[in-house]
Amino acid sequence: MKTKIDLNNKTILVTGGAGFIGASLIQRLLVSFHGIAVITIDNLNDYNPVALKKWRLNKNQEAADISGNQYVLIKGDISDKETVASAFNKYHPQIVVNLAAQAGVRYSIDHPDVYISSNLIGFYNMLEACRHDENLEHFIYASSSSVYGGNKKVPFSTDDKVDHPVSLYAATKKSDELLAHSYSKLYNIPSTGLRFFTVYGPAGRTDMFYFSATNRLLKGETIKIFNYGNCRRDFTYIDDITEGIVRVMQGAPEKKTGEDGLPVPPYALYNIGGGTPENLLDYISTLQEELVRAGVLSEDYDFDAHKELVPMQAGDVPVTYADSRPFEEDFGFRPAIGIREGLRKFAEWYKEVGQDLVNQ
Repeated sequence: MKTKIDLNNKTILVTGGAGFIGASLIQRLLVSFHGIAVITIDNLNDYNPVALKKWRLNKNQEAADISGNQYVLIKGDISDKETVASAFNKYHPQIVVNLAAQAGVRYSIDHPDVYISSNLIGFYNMLEACRHDENLEHFIYASSSSVYGGNKKVPFSTDDKVDHPVSLYAATKKSDELLAHSYSKLYNIPSTGLRFFTVYGPAGRTDMFYFSATNRLLKGETIKIFNYGNCRRDFTYIDDITEGIVRVMQGAPEKKTGEDGLPVPPYALYNIGGGTPENLLDYISTLQEELVRAGVLSEDYDFDAHKELVPMQAGDVPVTYADSRPFEEDFGFRPAIGIREGLRKFAEWYKEVGQDLVNQ
């Protein structure tokens, strides 16, 4: 059972508001609900182009201006406890969606410090602030399909053991799930974790394959296709992810008391993925076709001359495949936007806006 939450007239804190998923969520909230205040914390680091992050923030403000709802940007880092505490003390959010994190499997190999700072210390700071704010009704946070590591059984289920991460990024996300569960048990905090599966779309992360490949092809550079193309990914379009988060925000795990008189942790964990893993080579072919269709690349572009098949690299896994049935059963929603439609929207956005933003 879920405790229903009406998001109208609520104060909502979304961390990572300049990020891909954070900005999409904020814009959706601002235009879909009335009387709300959306507060966001973001440090605007340069892991992805700052110009792209500022473009997303401008879209957030535009959504606020159109809707008349309140929107507040706090430039700060969730790893700074005072920044987080100050935001909670001033705004007392009823709903908290923690999307701020250092992303990327490969980056974690050479830059471990930022993952510990943001994904562990920052996450702890968020939990502590939630613990001490009596207004809190629901804490939602982003996990990742990376926690499944090299699991052989597919599709991946949240009931599977995920005790063998193959990257530091995955290890921090699994740690977040454990921390959230312990706080849910100890302090009766309704918490929901969401394992996202390869999110893509317009204004996305430039380190994701579809975006970085587009940049490289446009420059006439070669793209590397890992594991010789023998990879399958459960790609999930950004609008499907946003819809999923909004539904979760409106249904918190129910608070209950166990036979021992202590709280049963009001805790839930879900996959959000398309449930239809695509072969990487098929995905690349579709991307190429849509880039040509949108006019990003010429019709006579020699794709074969700009592709290189290479072995798997450290931290990657050959297959990601979500079992999203529990999510569909509890929230009545299943991601449905296919890669053709999703990559077409990305290619059109890239032609109109994206290539200028990433080349500033």
